[in-house]
Amino acid sequence: VSHVGDIVDKNVPEQWIVAQRAMDRLHGRIPYGISVGNHDMTREGDSSLFQSYFPESRFDGLSWYGGTYPASAPQISGNNANSYQLFSSAGIDFVFLHLECNAPDGVLSWVSDILDRYSDRAAFITTHMGLGPLNKPKESAGYYEDPKGLMQWTKRHEERGNSPQRMWDECFRKQSNLVAVFCGDQSRTQSMYVAKQADDGHPVHYFLSDYGSNGLRVYRFTSSENRVDVITYNPIKGALCDSTRIVPDVGRHQFSVHLGLSRK
Repeated sequence: VSHVGDIVDKNVPEQWIVAQRAMDRLHGRIPYGISVGNHDMTREGDSSLFQSYFPESRFDGLSWYGGTYPASAPQISGNNANSYQLFSSAGIDFVFLHLECNAPDGVLSWVSDILDRYSDRAAFITTHMGLGPLNKPKESAGYYEDPKGLMQWTKRHEERGNSPQRMWDECFRKQSNLVAVFCGDQSRTQSMYVAKQADDGHPVHYFLSDYGSNGLRVYRFTSSENRVDVITYNPIKGALCDSTRIVPDVGRHQFSVHLGLSRK
């Protein structure tokens, strides 16, 4: 299970207590990771409250937890704010990184080191900001209507923060085992898919899902056919999400993508 961030709406203890209680239902039952969203930290990138409720120590003894970025000042980027998980399924070994919103350069260097260390594993990354308006909209309508793709602006870490475009240019495109990047953040886009070409020519698949009460995203991988079925399900209605006011096209909510997964 991968959380794309904005775990809370307001970065206050009362909401973190609710978030921890919700995630406790998964804890110890299934591997999971959390991307720290812009709502989950201060403008300067301090994620101390997140770290109080979801610290590295929470995952002690869980074999699938790989570790966290060793920040010199843990309140900025450390103590599970950037983490990785290891698991295997259908004869394939995976490494899954969860990165904070607008991860700074030091975090990106760590990502490269982890993916080099586990170069024999298929890699996934979840990072809060990814797809959405290319430039920060000047008016509210722009969040719906402006040209979209890899975002070229930031929300957190001030001048240290990297935009999704810069994260791709400086890190992601160079990783030969990176299969897919998952993101959220943009509730006024809700769903978007883009395939980018890495430096070695292989495709890296970007998936945005930010549905709110309209549903959650399930990815069903069929390794024998190198295919992922993208399924959007509304647990409140107990039905598939075929259309929303923002995205009426069913093909944006229910679709399949061919992707390559490395085998042992």
